[in-house]
This record gives sequence, structure tokens and C-alpha cells, in this order.
Amino acid sequence: MKNIQKALFLAVMSAGLMAPVQAEEVHMIMCGGEIREADQVVISAFEAKYSGVTVNAEAVPWGTCQDKSMTLAAAGDPAGLAYMGSRTLKQLARSGLIIPVDIADDQKEMYQPGILNTVSDGGKTWGFPHAFSTKALFINCGLVEEAGMACVAPKTWTGMYAMAKAINDNTSAAGIGITGKDFDNTMHQFLNYLYSNGGTVNDADTGEITFNSPETIETLEFYGKLAGVAQEGPMGYERGQLTQLYNDGLIGMYINGPWGAGQHNDNIAEIVVPIPAGPSGSSGTLLITDSIAVFKGSANEALAMELASMLSSGEAQYDLDKSWGLTPIMQYEKMMDDVYYTTDYWQTFVAPIGSGGPEPMFEDFKALQAGINGAIQGMILGEGSAADLVAEAAEILAEGN
Repeated sequence: MKNIQKALFLAVMSAGLMAPVQAEEVHMIMCGGEIREADQVVISAFEAKYSGVTVNAEAVPWGTCQDKSMTLAAAGDPAGLAYMGSRTLKQLARSGLIIPVDIADDQKEMYQPGILNTVSDGGKTWGFPHAFSTKALFINCGLVEEAGMACVAPKTWTGMYAMAKAINDNTSAAGIGITGKDFDNTMHQFLNYLYSNGGTVNDADTGEITFNSPETIETLEFYGKLAGVAQEGPMGYERGQLTQLYNDGLIGMYINGPWGAGQHNDNIAEIVVPIPAGPSGSSGTLLITDSIAVFKGSANEALAMELASMLSSGEAQYDLDKSWGLTPIMQYEKMMDDVYYTTDYWQTFVAPIGSGGPEPMFEDFKALQAGINGAIQGMILGEGSAADLVAEAAEILAEGN
């Protein structure tokens, strides 16, 4: 590791930034239902650094975690810090429930392009980025070849649909797995397609809603078309359930993050390719982060802030990215000689970072999800034209922005 960057990496871990403290507890909420080993190592180091301080790290499933963190804060009993979706930060900040975080300029320069945009609002940074993903298309070559096609990457939606339809019509599997459940990753799956068709949700600088556009209408129509060659009842599925369908040979392809390969059965011959381009755009991806927010009014704000910084800095963050199989959140190649993401597989996820689109930040993030998911579900169910559904969703988004 280059000396100057190693100094940056280790500074927060080794410096005595705070005076000795009395017996205290720092309450940390971790969305996802588990404390990962890389995070536990940091928590243990933090407790060793401050004798008498314990970290109550509470792992809560995603379905209830963000609501719990916000409810505690609104009731005046906030956790010290919480790992949660960055989409919540704008609402938390404007409600006065979290405090801005201070990331050193040297570290800011190391983040991948667009990362800090996912945690910033009003000129302030409201969370420490702690997990990052881009997406790609996983294709089961055995099913493609059984359907009578060559297993090569489709470059466009036309090619993707033709491949999915061939699998659907000529094998016992559905052509593709899509999500429709009322869950955040249904919106995320759709945004991968939208960004691959030149569409946007809003203007990041002005906040103006741009969702009601020809590109969005085109994207929603294509999503509805895919439903015709997808698994039965897509409204009952979120992304994690698609992984099981893929492993069982019940779908021929689906969109997932770089951790996908580690979740798939070894006997599946697969290719992993960029998300195909829509007729109005080029191959794109959603840039999505989860981050650590520090809550206002906890008994130990300073301790919570330091723990959040330690968890998201240097070797600790690198170890989390590598062990979890995440798209690298920082440009680690500028910091060390050997990195884990140099293979062709990893470059499928790293290359599109610069051209990807962010998860939009809304003051009412639930309105964002409800508006987009409602349009998706309406399209799958045939409850209206794509144009009408997009227009209705845009009105909901405007109210929540």
C-alpha cells in the first residue's frame, strides 16, 4: 500500500481523537439482519479503544429496519447511528433527526464517481457511504442453448427480449425473472432499465421531476412486455427470490449485483453482461448506496460519529467490500497495489460506474417508491396505458419531492 494512503487509511483507527470516557453504550442499528464480520472487527477495535464503552449493534431485517430507526428518532429516543439506505437521508436531514458528517477531503477524493451525490443534500453530507452496488444481467447459458440460441451478450432490448422469449417458448423455464413486489428493489430493478434508456427521475440540481418522459413510457412498456415471458406472478417476487428461481433453473436470466456469482449454483454455466441498451439510450446501471447516519440527540453523538467514521474508512471499508462481494465504493487502486476487482467479471460492474444513474434522493422516500412501484404494478396488471401510469406516478413523485 502506498505510504501516503496507508496513513490516511489508518489515521482514524489509531488516533486518540477523544478523551477517555466513562461506561457508556452506543446503540447501532444495522439494516439487513446480520452484523458482517468486517464490521464486527471494527466494533471490537472501537470497544478496545474506549474502555467501558460497549456497542449495542442491533441487526434488523430490511423490511422493518428503516422504519424502526426513524420511529425511535422521531420519538426522542434515537439510536446513536444506523446503517440504512441512503434514500432515507434527505427525509431524515430535513426532519432534523440526523447531523451532518465530516468526511476528510482526501477520503472524498477516493470515492467512485457519483458516490457522494447519493449522501448529499443542501451542500452537506448526511451519511458515510458504506455499501455500493452496480448491476448486470446474469444469463443461464444452458437454457439459452437448449432454446436453440448462441449464448452471447444481447446488446439491446430487442436482443434481450428475443433471447428471453426463446427460452420461454422452447424450455420449461421462464425467459426472465422480474420483480413486482411492493418492495424497494422493484423500483431499483426498473431504474436499471430506465437508465439504460436515457431516462431520469428528477433533476439532481433543481429537484424538478423528469419522470414523465417518452423514455420512461418506453421503459415501462418494455417492462410490461418482459412480464409476458417472465415467471408467473411477478408481483409476488423481490430480487432475492429471483436468485432462487435462477438456481432452480426456472428463469433464464435476471439482473443482480456482483455478489450474484457467489449465490449461484456451481453447475450453472452462465455469462454476466452489461444491462442491454434501450432504443433511446445506452447500457446503464443504477448506482445505489447504503450509508451510516448519525442521529441527533443520542447520549453519545461524538462516539457514534467516530464509530461511523471507523466503519466506513480505509482498510475496514475495503475488507467489507471485498468480503461481501460489493462493487468497490472507493478507487482502491489509487491506494494499494493489489485489488480484488481486476478480472473481466468485476469490470462488468466497475466499468459503468461513471455513466450510471443515482438512486434519487426524495424528502419522502416512500412516495418515490410508491409512485414508481405503482406504475410497474399497474403495467403488469394491465390497468392502464404506460403513458397514463407514468403521468400518475410523476404526480406522486412531485408530492414527495
